[in-house]
Amino acid sequence: MAKPSAAATTIAESLQLRAGGYAISGELTLHSTSQLWPACRAIDWQGQTLDLAAVTRVDGAGAALLFELSQAGAQLQHLSADGQRLLQALNPSQPLHIPAPTGELPLISRLGRAISLWLNDLAEQISFIGEAAAAFALTLRRPQLLRRAELWRQCEQVGANALPIISLIAFLLGIILAFQSAIPMRQFGAEVFVANLLGLSVLRELGPLMTAIVLAGRTGAAFAAEIGTMKVNEEINALVTFGYRPMNFLVLPRLLAGALMLPLLAIWASVIALLGGAIVLQGFGIPLATFWTQLSGQVAPLDILTGLIKAVAFGLVVASVGCLRGLSTGNGASAVGASTTRAVVQILVLLVVTDGLFAVVFYHLGW
Repeated sequence: MAKPSAAATTIAESLQLRAGGYAISGELTLHSTSQLWPACRAIDWQGQTLDLAAVTRVDGAGAALLFELSQAGAQLQHLSADGQRLLQALNPSQPLHIPAPTGELPLISRLGRAISLWLNDLAEQISFIGEAAAAFALTLRRPQLLRRAELWRQCEQVGANALPIISLIAFLLGIILAFQSAIPMRQFGAEVFVANLLGLSVLRELGPLMTAIVLAGRTGAAFAAEIGTMKVNEEINALVTFGYRPMNFLVLPRLLAGALMLPLLAIWASVIALLGGAIVLQGFGIPLATFWTQLSGQVAPLDILTGLIKAVAFGLVVASVGCLRGLSTGNGASAVGASTTRAVVQILVLLVVTDGLFAVVFYHLGW
């Protein structure tokens, strides 16, 4: 056995010379190893034993020290399980032990977890609606709190910039709907009634719903990504630090823009869709004057009003869900993508549910 060097008598108190080797007591942490490491390097550890039974704690720095001593020839004894785990992670020749994945949760557990997540999400949405209503009420009392420049900018983004894609889809929808309806009705000589069908379906239902679906992928996703990125970059925390309310500063202009612009876009989409249908019917021998006569005789102002009411509600759904998902974004770039995807999915589901509720309400109102 090698004889301990003279440096062993001047090392830290936690390292003690014993018969047959050395022993370490206390904690092997970053603070203690900074004093212990130089002294340990002065010792010839080849064939020496190092008793670690009195070590109470080992961190990464302590494990690194023990790894160096073991590489120098020291035989480590009585190391705790935590210390062995850390030391094993530093030794590339020893594969890490990865616990086997647990079995799949039972069905009842997965169902309970899904219900719990759904209830938490519902509570979050209700809280968001309440905060948005309170912010709107405060803005009515103090109009100077509304960021008018931001409102007009959002109206441009939601409304004017969406006109090309809305026009294209509405025109194609009108052509397809008129063509597919005119073919079977031609067997009965009733092509002229396609104008009636187009007027009711587009103004009451398809115009607002189609516009809202397009804005769900265009505007709702943009709101979620924009606000989510601001949260990841801690810009929202900075706004709160400077005394700005995120609900008034970010959310309210987008909600108002959605509620104002979607009805206008729905009217525009309905007009373009009817124009596409009129062009198709001209190919079936129905002149434009006849189309207009059938349309004006079938469509009542109440039909246009119901479409506008739906459009306002759809606009609030698109803007509110997009903002809510953005504000609830987690940390990291992947969280922004997850929030955007979640926003689009929730908007589409809520649009269908809202449309169904309106159908039931309008039926009982006799509209």
